[in-house]
Amino acid sequence: MEKLINYIRQSRAELTKVIFPTKEQVRNAFISVIVVVSVVALFLALVDLIMSFTLSHIA
Repeated sequence: MEKLINYIRQSRAELTKVIFPTKEQVRNAFISVIVVVSVVALFLALVDLIMSFTLSHIA
């Protein structure tokens, strides 16, 4: 039981050291992720389209 109480105390102490992001930081990170995922998806779609077009004309 002593180990459990000690674990909870140490966990609370560690949580006081955590710096949580602000709303603006979360929003900026979200927008960055959406932009990067969109660009990569468009790039992969373009590569797929080019390869499909090329292979359909070869065969």
